[in-house]
Amino acid sequence: MPNRLADEQSPYLRQHKDNPVDWRPWGDAAFAKAREEDKPIFLSIGYSTCHWCHVMERESFEDDDVAALLNDGFVPIKVDREERPDVDSIYMDVCQMMRGQGGWPLTVLLTPDRKPFFAATYLPKEGRFQQTGLMDLLPRVKQLWNSDDRAKLLDDAEQVTDRLQRIGDDQTDGDAPGPTLLDDAARQLAQQFDRTHGGFGSAPKFPAPHNLLFLLRHWHRTGEQAALNQVTTTLDRMRWGGLFDQVGYGFHRYSTDQQWKLPHFEKMLYDQAMHVLAYTEAYQATGTDRYERTAREVLTYVRRDLQAPDGGFFSAEDADSLNAEGDMEEGAFYVWSIEDIREHLEPALADLVIDVYNMSPAGNYQEERTGERTGKNVLHRDQSLAAAAEQRGMEVDVLRDHLETARRVLLDARSERPRPGLDDKVLTDWNGLMTAALAKAARVFDDAQFEEAAVQTGRFVLDTMHDADGRLLHRYREGEAGIQATLDDYAFLIWGLLELYETTFDADWLRAAVEHMEAALDRFWDAEGGGFYMTPEDGEALIVRPKEANDGALPSGNSVQLMNLLRLARFTGRTEFEERAAALSRWAGATARRRPTGFTAMLSGLHWALGTPREVVVAGEPDSDDTNALIDVLRDDYTPTTVTLQRPPGDADITALAPFTESQTPVDGRAAAYVCEAFRCEAPVTDPAALREQLRTDRED
Repeated sequence: MPNRLADEQSPYLRQHKDNPVDWRPWGDAAFAKAREEDKPIFLSIGYSTCHWCHVMERESFEDDDVAALLNDGFVPIKVDREERPDVDSIYMDVCQMMRGQGGWPLTVLLTPDRKPFFAATYLPKEGRFQQTGLMDLLPRVKQLWNSDDRAKLLDDAEQVTDRLQRIGDDQTDGDAPGPTLLDDAARQLAQQFDRTHGGFGSAPKFPAPHNLLFLLRHWHRTGEQAALNQVTTTLDRMRWGGLFDQVGYGFHRYSTDQQWKLPHFEKMLYDQAMHVLAYTEAYQATGTDRYERTAREVLTYVRRDLQAPDGGFFSAEDADSLNAEGDMEEGAFYVWSIEDIREHLEPALADLVIDVYNMSPAGNYQEERTGERTGKNVLHRDQSLAAAAEQRGMEVDVLRDHLETARRVLLDARSERPRPGLDDKVLTDWNGLMTAALAKAARVFDDAQFEEAAVQTGRFVLDTMHDADGRLLHRYREGEAGIQATLDDYAFLIWGLLELYETTFDADWLRAAVEHMEAALDRFWDAEGGGFYMTPEDGEALIVRPKEANDGALPSGNSVQLMNLLRLARFTGRTEFEERAAALSRWAGATARRRPTGFTAMLSGLHWALGTPREVVVAGEPDSDDTNALIDVLRDDYTPTTVTLQRPPGDADITALAPFTESQTPVDGRAAAYVCEAFRCEAPVTDPAALREQLRTDRED
């Protein structure tokens, strides 16, 4: 008999609908039951492509003994962190405070009024070594709850809640952060940089593309070559490694080792978008063709395997799938034995693939839990294609062609395997981010297909992801949009809309960006402290109204909004947007000073504010040769503190949004570019070479 999760839209919640645990979705009914029956709440938070969430389900939540303890002594609640990032944010902070670390699955015990008194991540059924098991924990908590010791649990819950409510009280010191903070972040990243393998820190190693985007801006501001080298080394090593799917393209979530060889195999939409942005900007900065190829490869994967038929993009693919024996296994879809390779490829080509991708009869990695080799291999390279070709006495283009032939054969063969599970919900924030990535790639690589996909996704979100009152919604699945949007939905959507405007110069996108920013300021802005809350002022009353500044796997909503506000100020000439950006940076400044490497996306916005931001208006007929020649200059150069507007003659739409463009017109019948910064404009130029020279004056010596 399915439990109450069977009626939910979330794929993650539905995965648990047949558990013997009497799961309930987060909501008033579950909390009312806890109060009526005087029971604590067992809150379990995860997501559908989380490997250890699956492990905990198979080990415990499908187990009748564990279910009996949960159903008897607790009200069990399941939450999809991707549907309710606000709930996840609060209780992840609890876990960080109590345990010094967090992760998923997230396990939290609450009072009926939602106050936490215990937190952990994965818990086994039976205790082992120093790790508590559910069969020990649950009876002990029930006993404490039903004894005089409950007072201690309630006191703990009050103290934790009080600490939660005071998070952020010391974040603002009233001082705007300055250039020293940018330099401190770059210096600390340099200290953490892995000079051999790229990336920052050791195992497990997370890509964090926003670190690379910050370093590109630092290099642009200072000319510091070491920062650019950190970016290019990391981008190269990630692309060579098992973190990248060498057969089907796209990046896995993170690497369990320091060398990028053995990934944690799930693929997230947001990771693909951030990687596309990093590789695209690196191509702009360096002109290196392999970065364009990688960005295109990632978008090939996204459009092939994650594009939703209704519009937009699905959320993720699982790490686990059925292996040849019919058992669920992490990475089974992606790994290869040498026998697999020889079965599908001609002998000489098989030998080349086995050699180039470091395959071994015993397997080229150790299984994460057992430390054993399984005879399976994660395809990865440990050198560039040029070095591999030279080592084998081949031309690099010949080697690339051979490997591409093999890749296509292996992709066809792999398509016969059981696919990993697909999380087929469409999320506004992640689709806004993918819109930004597609739109930027479209204009940098001059690719009409990417532009079409970006427009289609942006249109889907604007047309579908709003309620009857015009308020933005968070999730779409099976023809139904729902769940009130959080700050991240507004922030990432606005980012996508701004990139769409700069790619298409359709003023409707800029207008939509302004409208959504005005709505975000109205519903999420903290008028006293500055910055944005994660939830709207009329949203669900949680035990604390979260407000995040630091960047995690993704840039925080506040980091993205800082850049959005600064760009909108330049696009529209509205100084109130810049005033809000200044207040936001003052709010986040104190915390960023303590740990600047946790705020690199925020600092990318600060780089904009402290540099020489400018707007360039190209006045001319759309799609004319002279207009396009000027626009091409703007798209060829890496100019991260510049916004571009197009001002067609007689276009009332853009002049209404950006009144300062009204006087900027063609010169002597030819398209003209007006470069403006520091509240003044250079004389208009009609020659592309003259425009390129003006743009190059912004690099600091």
